[in-house]
Amino acid sequence: MIIREKAGRIEAYEGMGIEPDWLDLEWFETRKRILHKKSSEGVAVSLKFLAESPEITEGDVLHADGERLIVARILPCDCIVVKPGSLFETASLCYEIGNKHLPLFFEDNALLVPFEAPLYRLLVAQGYAVLRENRKLLQPLRTTVSPHPSGNSGSLFSKIMQLTNS
Repeated sequence: MIIREKAGRIEAYEGMGIEPDWLDLEWFETRKRILHKKSSEGVAVSLKFLAESPEITEGDVLHADGERLIVARILPCDCIVVKPGSLFETASLCYEIGNKHLPLFFEDNALLVPFEAPLYRLLVAQGYAVLRENRKLLQPLRTTVSPHPSGNSGSLFSKIMQLTNS
């Protein structure tokens, strides 16, 4: 089965009496434009979002007809979980993680990152309260600012630190 676009959200299909056929995805597969997987019921699915990145989220309906409802489900993975205690800590953590070009997620007032041992050791060494948990990475953080200095205005990090120290 070839899927070229999403068919909505699972909430819109409640009451149809059709049980979802789950398409399990790893967090890093949610932005792939072309992907071949099998659903929980063994249906071969080819995602072909050629126009742009699909940004598939948990609960997205990828196929719907009178008999089948194929729905995206994000699998949990090994994560680093940090609950910053202040805006300053949040800014420092976001800078530290972003400087390593790692994906960053936010849920329940915690920052989540796919587990990497060097980052875990670094954050522990810096004194952050760090947990290692099996969690779903559902809410990616996005930025629209340039992380590099421009002219004499200073770096983004120094600007954030000035804001948090005010």
